[in-house]
This record gives sequence, structure tokens and C-alpha cells, in this order.
Amino acid sequence: MMEDDAKRQLKATNIMANKTQLPCDGDGICMLCKAKPSDLETITCKTCVTPWHVDCLSSPLETLASTLQWDCPDCSSPPEDVPLPPLGNNPLPTTPSSDLVAAIRAIEADVSLTDREKAKKRQELLSGKLQSDKDDPDANKEKKKKGDDVLDLLDERLNCSFCMQLPERPVTTPCGHNFCLKCFQKWIGQGKNTCAKCRCVIPSKMASQPRINSTLVVAIRMAKLSKSLVSGGPQKVYHFVHNQNRPDKAYTTDRAQRNGKANAASGKIFVTIPSDHFGPIPAENDPERNQGVLVGECWEDRLECRQWGAHFPHVAGIAGQSNNGAQSVVLSGGYQDDEDHGEWFLYTGSGGRDLSGNKRTSKDQSFDQKFEKSNQALQVSCLKGYPVRVVRSHKEKRSSYAPEKGLRYDGIYRIEKCWRKVGIQGFKVCRYLFVRCDNEPAPWTSDEHGDRPRPLPKISELKKATDITERKGGSSWDFDESDSRWKWSTAPPTSKRPVEAEDSASGKRRKIRQSRNMGVRERLLKEFSCRICREVMSLPITTPCAHNFCKPCLEGVFVGKTFLRERSSGGRALRSQKNVMNCPCCPTDISDFLQNIQVNRELLDVIESLKSKIEDGDASEKLCEEVIDEEEEGKDGSTGNESSSSVETTRKRAKVDDLE
Repeated sequence: MMEDDAKRQLKATNIMANKTQLPCDGDGICMLCKAKPSDLETITCKTCVTPWHVDCLSSPLETLASTLQWDCPDCSSPPEDVPLPPLGNNPLPTTPSSDLVAAIRAIEADVSLTDREKAKKRQELLSGKLQSDKDDPDANKEKKKKGDDVLDLLDERLNCSFCMQLPERPVTTPCGHNFCLKCFQKWIGQGKNTCAKCRCVIPSKMASQPRINSTLVVAIRMAKLSKSLVSGGPQKVYHFVHNQNRPDKAYTTDRAQRNGKANAASGKIFVTIPSDHFGPIPAENDPERNQGVLVGECWEDRLECRQWGAHFPHVAGIAGQSNNGAQSVVLSGGYQDDEDHGEWFLYTGSGGRDLSGNKRTSKDQSFDQKFEKSNQALQVSCLKGYPVRVVRSHKEKRSSYAPEKGLRYDGIYRIEKCWRKVGIQGFKVCRYLFVRCDNEPAPWTSDEHGDRPRPLPKISELKKATDITERKGGSSWDFDESDSRWKWSTAPPTSKRPVEAEDSASGKRRKIRQSRNMGVRERLLKEFSCRICREVMSLPITTPCAHNFCKPCLEGVFVGKTFLRERSSGGRALRSQKNVMNCPCCPTDISDFLQNIQVNRELLDVIESLKSKIEDGDASEKLCEEVIDEEEEGKDGSTGNESSSSVETTRKRAKVDDLE
């Protein structure tokens, strides 16, 4: 009997000891003695990762090695005879405490999880969500499907550190962490002047007058609206080029002052493709012949080549846009550095020559070429692996593969590498390695089949090259072993050019105001644009005045400026004066912020995730159309526009389609 009484007394003592022991709070202050212990006086539990004050523990640690495997009183197993009280309707607390601790330790031992994922799983385990997911596997699958949603993508990365929800009226600290305005003001009202997440000091002006980050407001609103709308499939549009009044062939006008086609009238466009169409031109886009543009077709001049869509520009050798990529090139011997080997060739970019005034035909290079404009378009096609249509001209006299006269379409090529090097004329030129990858044989071979993947040739000039760009991931245009042909491995880029279209079912002619409306992910990514360069931010930063910039762009604005200005008056040195550096978007002085710029890691994570989703082809694309009945054109002196009510209805539908 005495032994039983001693055991019960020992258990009661342990229970009381556990109740009287308290850990350190979020500020590192012991909740028992109200003092802030040093790092040497603090020990962390290996299970719940909670700091404890060593001097306030009821049972001191025996050895130094025991600190590595120490469990706090909350995580250590309670006596067997003491039942755990139920907590609400959650099924989790009815399980023994030892099972809970074992589950937490299993999460900590999982090497495949990051620290952030471990903390999230511990929180779900303690709240009972993890157990409910195990009990309901269908709900867990549905949650995984929802995880691909844009709103869930933001919900994982931009949550407020206090309420763990998407920020309501988001405020971003200079250190790059996001909070709700109310949560932030409550934190500051408690006398805290540091970030709740990283303990960086918050500027006093921002603490007293926090600014709402309008970029996050728009992004969160767009994500919520996109989830509330039901998205539909893309509409089928048949492109129709309305140019019946044009001549079948380009001709020289009477106003031409000299022979040739300097003032030529453009003829009909026989193919139904927009000018930014990538890849080959198939039979479905050739209503005249129903065969498409075949390899080996020849034309008299560039204007006739344009009529069949192989290369649209009259003069320029590169057809493309700096942000989207290049669709076609012409080999015409414009630069001495070009090398043509048939199945592959080295192409020189544009620029580097003064073509002003009467120097429009000058072939002398006078400055370096850069990866900008058309050269950047070729670089984008290299990185994405887009197909590029290649046309050879008879003007390339040094090539054995050029036609004797006119121009010839030689099929699809792909840019494998691009770089810069010092050219023959002593200035830097942009260089591109084109390799043929077409399903039809080349015009100079007797083969019956097209190209197969071939090893890249050895380029000797790469040893002295700079700014080398090479595609690291997969290619959008690639060889499919199962079909033994080249085709799109991802969805081809949708046209951004306004074109006319005709519905084959109703016969109505439609005018597409915007040929392509970006998917919600791509639209959301566009919202994260730098206020200086207007491009998607790289290394995004948020100023105390809540404006977002690329870090290199903001640093470039203040390059060469010092934070202090030395002053003197009549030979007498005065005290240094602080230089005022205003934000590029408002009069706020951000000189203190510029001395220690912090990248917004949460925003950077969102941008990178959106980019990866878009590259995987998950972004849905739709066409926004405004229908114009052909019969209504010309009535009452109108120009073919719809009535105001009809136009307003169309615009509302377009907005809904944008968000889908």
C-alpha cells in the first residue's frame, strides 16, 4: 500500500511539474520568469521545435549529449493512468499522446520534406486536418486537384504570417514579407518595430503610415474571380483573309520614280494565317490549292513570297517579335559572316550598320550588334525551341544551296545555340546555329524522307564567343519517335495579330479585336510587372511606399549617386548632407531602403511558379471575338460597328472570357 501511495504521489508531482513549466514566447522571453535568456541558456525540443529556458526546467539535463535528443514536457509521454481530456469534436485528441508524438517525429524524419512543409504538416496534424484527410481519401484527391488552381498557388506563398490567410488589404514590409493591414497595425500597436517573420527593423514612417501593395490586391482579386467563374473550352475560329480587291500579283504603281518595286502594291494573301504564325503552313490554311506551302516552292521576289506567308516582311530578313520569337528568316547574303552548309547554317543577326539618309544599302558595319529587337526574337525562339521557316534568296552568291533566281522555301529549321563574337569587319555580331528539322526532304537531296535528329556540328568560333545562349529544357518543336515525325510537343503559340474570321456554319463574318486572350496564369504573371522596364520582375523588390520593381532596374536608376553629399563654403568644410533619393513612382525618399535592398522572396516564388505552369502548357487560352454581321455593314452610314448595347454586351463577355 505504501508503494502504491508513493507512485501516485510521484505521478501527481510530475503532472504538477508539467503544468508549472512554460516555454519561451515568440519574442524569446521565458513565460515563467519573464526574462529573456541568452542562446546558451536556451534549449530546443527536438519534436515541437519550441525554445525553453534551461534554468526554469524542473528536471535539469544530465549530460551535454542529452540536449540533442531532448523532449520538452509537452511532448514527453504523460503517465499511463492520466487520461487526456477531449478537445472539441476533433477525432485526433482521442488518440493517445504517444501516437501524436510519434506522428510528429515521423514528419521530422521525412527527408523528402522541406522545413516549411514539415511545419505545415505539424500544424495540420495538431489541428486534425491531416487525420481527416486520411479518413476521407476522396476529399484529399479533390484537394490535390484544387492545388493546381491559381488561388491555391497564391494561398501557399502569400499568406499573412499572423492569420495564415490571403492578406486582406496586403501590406509588404521592405524585407519582403506580406501581412494584412489590420494584423500589421495590431502588431505595431503592441510596440513591436520589427518584422514578425524575420525580425528586420521596420522603418518608422512605414510603421506609422503603412501603404497597401496594389499589385497584390489586383493579383488576389483576379485569382479569386477566376475561381468563382466557370471556365469553358476555347472557341473554334476559322481565319479568313478579306483581300479580294487586291491583285493576284504585286505590281509597280504609276507613281514609282524608278524601275523595280520600291512603290509596289501588295497582292492577295493566299494563305489564311496571321503574320505571326509559327511553323509550317498546312493544307487547311491554303484554301486556293489545299496543299499548303511545300518545301521547294519558288517565287520571283519577296512580295510574292509574302503572298504565300513564307516570310511576310518586304525588306527585313527576320520576321519576329522580341517578346514572342521569330517565325521566319531569309538568307540573302547581307553579312559577310554567314556560313551555309545546307542542313545547318550560321546566321548573322540584324543591326550594326548605319542606314540613315542615303546609306540605306550600306553593308559596312559601324557598331556592335546586341540581342535586342529582331535579334532578341531569334534568341527567344532558341530558348523555346520554336520552328523557324527558312527562305533562301539568289542574292546569297557564296552559298552552294541558294537558288539560281528568285526565292525558295527550304523548310523548317530550329535554332540550337546563339552567341556573340567579333565579326570580319571588327565589330561584334549576333550569331545563330540553325539546324534543319522538317518532315519533307530538302530541295538539294534525293532522299524520300525528311530529317532525323542529328548531332550538332562543331563550331570553332565558340571558343572566343561571349553571351552564349543554349536551350536547357525541352523543345516546343521536337521529333516524336512513335510517329517518326517532327511536330509540336507543346501547344503552339497563339496569334496576337488582329485578323478577320468567317464562321463556316452561319456564314457571318467576324472581326477579332484581339486574336488571343491570355490564360489567367499568364494574365496574373503580367500583373507582376516592373514599374520601370514594364517586364515581369526578375528579383522583385517592394519599397516602403509599396511600389514593386526589378532589383537591377531600381539600382540602375540611382547608379553613380552617393548617399552622402560633401559640402564646402569658402574653403570651410561643412557637415555632409544626406542625398534625397525619391522613388521612381512617388516623392517618397527611399535612400535608407537602397542601402540594404531585400528581394521579396515570397513574390519571387509566385512568379517562378507561374512561369513554370505556363511553360508546361497549363494556361488556358481563349479567343475574344466581336461579331459583326456582314449585312449590317454600311447601313445608316455606319462603318460596320455594332450598336452600343450590343458592343457593351460583347465587352462584358470579353471580360468574363479574359478571367476564364
